[in-house]
Amino acid sequence: MSGKIDTTVEPPKNQAKDTTVGNYFVSNYPPFSFWQKEGVADFRAALERPPKPGTPLGLYLHIPFCRKRCHFCYFRVYTDKNAAAINGYIKAATQELELYRKYPFIGGRQVEFVYFGGGTPSYLSVDQLTQLTTEMKRTLPWDAVREVTFECEPGTLTQQKLKVIHEMGATRLSLGIENFDDHILEINGRAHRSREIERAYGYARELGFPQINIDLIAGMVEETEDNWKHCIKKTLELSPDSVTLYQMEVPYNTTIYKEMKAEGKLVAPVADWETKRRWVREAFESLEAADYEVGSAYTAVKDKSKTSFVYRDQLWAGADLLALGVASFGHINGTHYQNQHDFGPYVNDLLDGNLPVYRALTPGSDERLIREFILQLKLGVVSCQYFNEKFETDVLERFAEPLQQLKNWGFLSVDGDQIQLNRDGLIQVDRLLQEFFLPEHRNVRYA
Repeated sequence: MSGKIDTTVEPPKNQAKDTTVGNYFVSNYPPFSFWQKEGVADFRAALERPPKPGTPLGLYLHIPFCRKRCHFCYFRVYTDKNAAAINGYIKAATQELELYRKYPFIGGRQVEFVYFGGGTPSYLSVDQLTQLTTEMKRTLPWDAVREVTFECEPGTLTQQKLKVIHEMGATRLSLGIENFDDHILEINGRAHRSREIERAYGYARELGFPQINIDLIAGMVEETEDNWKHCIKKTLELSPDSVTLYQMEVPYNTTIYKEMKAEGKLVAPVADWETKRRWVREAFESLEAADYEVGSAYTAVKDKSKTSFVYRDQLWAGADLLALGVASFGHINGTHYQNQHDFGPYVNDLLDGNLPVYRALTPGSDERLIREFILQLKLGVVSCQYFNEKFETDVLERFAEPLQQLKNWGFLSVDGDQIQLNRDGLIQVDRLLQEFFLPEHRNVRYA
């Protein structure tokens, strides 16, 4: 590292113990609040350009339907849509894909990864799933697809539905279990219960999905030490191919926040950050003792040779993401964009034959470097050479100050070509990433 740096050790910034309202998880850069309607013109121009050679193309579809809205959920979801409305949405989404197919940015590329997110993709009926995926494959073939991820809520899964999801080509089934205790599930607004977890997991194993992932959330309302230990024990008994661990946050548009606001409370009724981080650390240690390998700030995998996260790895390395569906976020030819964030405007735009893009942003070269660097830092290790070659920038010089700061705090080291976070740094990486933000992007709402 170069440059004059104050090496005085000081406490990390933003080290609040209590969980208060606000977004914690960093999923993109610059923050979403900087994306504007005025940027849509740049997005439309990006569609007209051929792709940069070697840039992978992925496909994301947001399925916004759920049986219930979880109290901690901040995504665009609907619990009041009937079959006719859902069928109309499927038609709109496939029409959206059809509109994109004609643009030069496709450039003859084949889709390399597909992600069905929600909401609850598994909320769709067997017939709806079949219709949707048939139309998607007809419009933009999946012949070169390396990974199809499908998010599920256990209570929506039947043996027949899982069979259809398997036949459509899902390679990673991601089960949103979150917790194994019925009381914790109920008080946090989850729709499923423990008996549905066992049943759905058993069916999925019988069908032979290449990768089954389990999601857990540390620090849910009324979660205890004993409950968390039980969740890890149950996870190890099921022996999934991968495990994703999140730490409970309370964004502004959640039911928990609305209740806090009504009661005049500043602290959320969930575990504090110190507890959540310790629980994640203990979970990783238990998983490692069972021969899992920690692969990022959130994931552990049982057999690295048989599991993959193509969506994550390619997206964090600058892949194009063609995002479909209400409120979905995508990235085309260097421009980020988001669709209309309400059901009616989204569907109506497509009925009129228009792309439903609501806002966009084209980052500058330095912002693109920051984006890839901070996202890949979530993996725990980054290669200096990769960034030096791709961005023609010495990252040890460009990020000298924040790197030294994280080193002073005891979270980071540099060993030859590699910048590495230790376990303490990894489990709180999202709050550390702001050290790399440009000044105008710090301490802002992300939504």
